[in-house]
Order: sequence, then structure tokens, then C-alpha cells
Amino acid sequence: MAAAHHIGRACVGTLLASLLLTSCSGATGVDANTGFAQGDGAYTRIAPADRVPAPVLTGRTLTGEPLTTAGRQGRIIVLNVWGSWCAPCRHEAPELIKTSRETVDVADVIGINTRDLDPAQATAFTRTFGIEFDNFYDPDGTLLLQLTALPPNAIPSTVVIDQQGRIAARVIGETTAATLVGTIGDLVDEQ
Repeated sequence: MAAAHHIGRACVGTLLASLLLTSCSGATGVDANTGFAQGDGAYTRIAPADRVPAPVLTGRTLTGEPLTTAGRQGRIIVLNVWGSWCAPCRHEAPELIKTSRETVDVADVIGINTRDLDPAQATAFTRTFGIEFDNFYDPDGTLLLQLTALPPNAIPSTVVIDQQGRIAARVIGETTAATLVGTIGDLVDEQ
């Protein structure tokens, strides 16, 4: 009987920890297989006076080439965190492509592929959807953890960085081209 009581307490502790993690991320549920939470698409816009500098991310692309967010002042950066294993990421991919094409003169869309242990999976994803914008390969989440504006377990998520290199908006969960293009247009209008 004591063993059953101990196991029951352990299950309750695990459940509470899972609920706390989910509620902190703004997510709607945690996938038992991946440990990642799907966000609810919550959009947050940050007033110019309240914006903080975004971290400069430096790493490698899916093909091993160097990639950085440094040196892009004057351009808006859209950072989207995704994984090839993520169903909402597959649904969102055409929206990011549309955003990239419609805002090419003022913005850079950059993906951060996370938790794909082999870049071949992520490369197949980009080939399948015709993604032409650059993507960091971040299998262990090192770059993702630098983006403190995002909960590390909510995939997909997106951060929009203004022309001065400050975090201007975020979406926890799947986003749309309308949301991103509208945000980029608003940031252009601020200048």
C-alpha cells in the first residue's frame, strides 16, 4: 500500500510540473512524445519605448554554412522556430514563404530548426515546402534558449525584430502571413 501511495504522489507531482510548464509557456497542450507544447497563436506587440535588444544569433545553416543575425540593422527580422516533426509547422510553412516573398525589400525571414537530430529531416522539410529563406540548424536548442521572449517548449513560435534590432512582437504558436506582413508594415510605418 505504501508503494502505491508513493507512486500516486509521484504521478501527481509530474502532472503538476507539466501543468506549470504548460501554463508558463502560454501553450495549449504538451505532446507526450516530444515534450513540446503547441501554442495558441497568442500575439504580443511591444510598444517602441518598451522594446529590448534582441540577441545576436550566430550558428550554422542546415547545410553547415555560417549564418548570423548580425549586421542587419535597418531591416526587420522575422525569426520562426520550427521542427520537421511539428504538424503546425507544416501548416504554417506556406505562410512564412508568403511573408518572405511579400516583404523581401524590408525584411529577412529566418528559420530556427530545433530538435531535429539529423539535418536531413529538416532539409527534406524545406525542400518539400519550397522554403528558400535561411534556416539555422539548432538541434539542441542553444539558439532558441537565447530568445528569452519565447518559451522554449512552444513550437512553432515567431519573434519579429524591428529595424533597430529590438524585439517588437511575438507569436506563441502558429502564425499567418497576414499577421506577419501587417506587423512588418506597421514597423516600416514607425520610421
